[in-house]
Amino acid sequence: MTDRPSRATFHDRLDEMVSVLRDEIMTGKRQAGEFLASERLLGKQFRISNKSVRDALATLQAEGLIEKIPKVGSRVASLPDEKAIRIRFAYHSTIVNEADLAHLISMFHLQYPQIRVQSLPLMSRQYDQISQILESDVIDVLTVNLDDFNKLVEEGIVDLFETLSPNQDIYPYLTRGFVHEDELKAQPFIFSPVMLCYNKAHFQQTRVPEPDSSWTWDDLLEHAKALAIPGERFGFYTHLQSRNRWPVFFLQSGMKFPKSGGQVDWVDSPWLEAARICRRLLTEQGLVPIFDREEDAEELFKQEKASVIMTTYFRLNDLKKVGFEYDVAPLPYSGNSKTMLLTIGLAQMSSSKYKEASRTFLKFLQSEAAQLTIRTRTLSIPALKPAAEWSGKETMYRPSRFQMHREIVPTFGKMRDLDIPNGQSLLLLQECKYYWSGLYSEEVLVRKLQQLVESYYGSRDNQTIEDAD
Repeated sequence: MTDRPSRATFHDRLDEMVSVLRDEIMTGKRQAGEFLASERLLGKQFRISNKSVRDALATLQAEGLIEKIPKVGSRVASLPDEKAIRIRFAYHSTIVNEADLAHLISMFHLQYPQIRVQSLPLMSRQYDQISQILESDVIDVLTVNLDDFNKLVEEGIVDLFETLSPNQDIYPYLTRGFVHEDELKAQPFIFSPVMLCYNKAHFQQTRVPEPDSSWTWDDLLEHAKALAIPGERFGFYTHLQSRNRWPVFFLQSGMKFPKSGGQVDWVDSPWLEAARICRRLLTEQGLVPIFDREEDAEELFKQEKASVIMTTYFRLNDLKKVGFEYDVAPLPYSGNSKTMLLTIGLAQMSSSKYKEASRTFLKFLQSEAAQLTIRTRTLSIPALKPAAEWSGKETMYRPSRFQMHREIVPTFGKMRDLDIPNGQSLLLLQECKYYWSGLYSEEVLVRKLQQLVESYYGSRDNQTIEDAD
């Protein structure tokens, strides 16, 4: 009798059926006019009763995604008539999971049936050419992170975005990141600091104290050795090459990119110490380069092959189905207690032919209903303060310190705080990778860092001369 599924389990399976079918319809995997399987087969597939199947189908029908054909079955509804307004929404492909985007778009369609959203998922490599995409006039609304926004500012094309009115219920420190020349060019949508995530059982088994805000990177290294089991699991793992991971160590150093091409005392510089810490995290942990994707950290954690990882609230969505307890903690520090703030914003294109419809969609995504949906259905943090700080009955496992982000706001930093010019961050990372891998000595790295600064200011001076000519 104890193995009998609970009512909550059946409810989760019903939600899963709705979510899976909705996603398949929204992404075009199921075409208009296509019939769904019979209620009996759907019940067998999702392990729910016929009544629950009918409830799930009723939800999809109410959202306008399917239609019931008497004595025949349920089929995917046809697209709206030709009079419906269609806006094009470009977003990073990971947002689907991080914000339960398919569900949000379904909610929008239900509330505004006269506007249809055409989804245009973009991969990371496409965002690298975001300026060309924006200038092609094929987008009405898009998601943009702080790094991409700053890149567009440096390229002088951020005016492709409409100027927006600030939402007073959005955390102010998020809004400030998208302000250019006193104009708000994107509305914050979801956000996350970079943080630690750890397996509670591993700490209990090894009697290692759980991490807190007092930890330094030396503390982490010491405890990671006790947590590690050779040939079985890492004590700590991070994908250091990620553009949201390695800059954290340089943020904590407190040093900025030199303001001129003159000589810098790199030997005693905070940046060199930051590079040393990164190297120790790799070499003393014995981390192998075969794990070359950012998502490998969460994958190792799910398999309990890493006790502690460096991650984000966004990435916690990959851990929804783990069968063990985990929690989160602030990053260790060196010099300054700093972490990287990641913010995803929503921008409206000035060139949109359907500005009112685009504005309606953008405002919906910022509404309390949409933001609260993100809070209750994902592990991401919505930008709307009342939604982010909502407290009520949870529908999924959350770490006990989930609201930690509220306490560490003073530690939030951004990539632009380092004053690294556009294009130089990748060059800096490349030089550090040679050092971290043991192919550069410390002396060589010092020389390379100086050359990096001199080459930048030299090329900039040459460009100034050419412009004058």
